[in-house]
Amino acid sequence: MNILIIDEMHSSIIPLLEEKGFKVNYSPKITREEIEAIIADYEGLIIRSKTPMDKPLLEKAKKLKFIGRAGAGLDKIDLDFIQKQGIKLFHAPEGNRDAVGEHAVAMLLMLFNNLKKADSEVRQGVWDREGNRGEELQGKTVGIFGYGNMGKAFARRLSGFGVKVVAYDKYLDKYSDEYAAQVTFDQLQQQADVLSIHVPLTEETRNFFTEEVLAGFSKPFYLINTARGEVISMETLNAALEKGILKGALLDVLENEKLHTLNDVQKTAFEKLSVRDDVLFSPHIAGWTFQSYKKINEVLVSKISEAFLVK
Repeated sequence: MNILIIDEMHSSIIPLLEEKGFKVNYSPKITREEIEAIIADYEGLIIRSKTPMDKPLLEKAKKLKFIGRAGAGLDKIDLDFIQKQGIKLFHAPEGNRDAVGEHAVAMLLMLFNNLKKADSEVRQGVWDREGNRGEELQGKTVGIFGYGNMGKAFARRLSGFGVKVVAYDKYLDKYSDEYAAQVTFDQLQQQADVLSIHVPLTEETRNFFTEEVLAGFSKPFYLINTARGEVISMETLNAALEKGILKGALLDVLENEKLHTLNDVQKTAFEKLSVRDDVLFSPHIAGWTFQSYKKINEVLVSKISEAFLVK
């Protein structure tokens, strides 16, 4: 079975696949036009997120039996089309869920303890203890919106902090465990001091968190987003922060992460967010560790080889 890899991957991907008997064409610099020209020769395709897997491209993949997504998100893949064509889909959220969980905790602790501000001040010779008095995580209620791989990993990381963890997931049933208690969305809104978003981007979740939804929470809260930026707009974040609905925002993702392409509305909103001390950013790196880079390969190859037993 011939596999085409079109994105940069940890170097372990090639020997892992070849050990299972697959033939690999590793072409991380390939363009979309070049993919379209050769895709008909391959039974397998491994991707990250550089090139959308849309119908015009996939129609050319006459032999394609599977797509492997080296990561978690599937929003750039035409899921309806591949289902109709009988093309299997594999992804690897198990590979970077621990990294995401750790990153979410790190951002929360960084904000609560004023680490960005304090570090900057000390470097400038300012020793301000009172101005950097921190907030404790212990005793707070952390709400998790989406209790899949990422949400569960975050809940596990919180287990030693003395917090109450509640989780809401529309598509799961009886999912309470030792790390989080199942609640309704209304209960989540009533209880959360912190809300962490862990859902995929779908038509249902796109812009789900409107100002009206955020205002429905019973008390001001902190918001963490390590999922997809499009679930809440930067304009909405600004409005909620200015009105005191949100006490802070921790953002690993944005609605438009190509900052040089921001439209006028997005640019204005981003500039407002970027000068706030109660907002922290990171460049979509929550799942982007040295360890997860390799683990994603291991998870993906295991799933592919289990479905297509070559050796």
